[in-house]
Amino acid sequence: MKTKGFATRSDEIGAPLIKAAPCLEIKALEKTGEFEGYASTFGGEPDSYGDVIAPGAFAASLSAHRAAGTMPKMFWQHDAREPIGKWLQANEDAKGLLVQGRLNMGVQRAREAYELLKEGDIDGLSIGYRIREYAVDTDTGVWTLEKVDLHEVSVVSIGANENATIGSVKAAKAAQELSDKLKAGDRLTEREFEMWLKGLGFSNSQAERAARVHLKGQGEPAAADDGLAFCRALLGR
Repeated sequence: MKTKGFATRSDEIGAPLIKAAPCLEIKALEKTGEFEGYASTFGGEPDSYGDVIAPGAFAASLSAHRAAGTMPKMFWQHDAREPIGKWLQANEDAKGLLVQGRLNMGVQRAREAYELLKEGDIDGLSIGYRIREYAVDTDTGVWTLEKVDLHEVSVVSIGANENATIGSVKAAKAAQELSDKLKAGDRLTEREFEMWLKGLGFSNSQAERAARVHLKGQGEPAAADDGLAFCRALLGR
């Protein structure tokens, strides 16, 4: 049974809720302190709080920020006493909440955060928000958050949502471009095919082996369906 309404959970009263997202791929972190990634992803499996976030959940809040000329704050570990930079852009796409920001390299804590991120010692983004509207499945206890006010996005050590990343968004974009190229019927070079597989989540060794065997041994794929069929075969699906 599903019910809908405005949030009344006791933990929603007072300080905003927080939700974290682990995993860092360092390609998205620049020497200038600029980085980008997904602070939250839509749908999928419930996170460790038993919640999923619906597409469009951030739309009203982001619109309000734009109208006011503001952005969610960037904090270190959700500590409002330790701002470490600023978010330059925050937008929803088909996957989730995509954020682009810049660490303030003139601040000691931001420099420390940069070094920790670069070495992979910390690996998370986390959102601080307040629930406005939700639907709850009383059979499973899963909350679907339909509208939230986004207050801040922090760099954190531990996260909850395995799909949202300070990640290689550039690699994901490249993979999408290569997928579009395949769909258009164009052929990929060995290097492009290898990059495409890595963007789909294959390991370096898998991608290199696939490119070597498939492209050299069998010729380049002529269309997206051929490439996808090969990927499924490689994964044993």
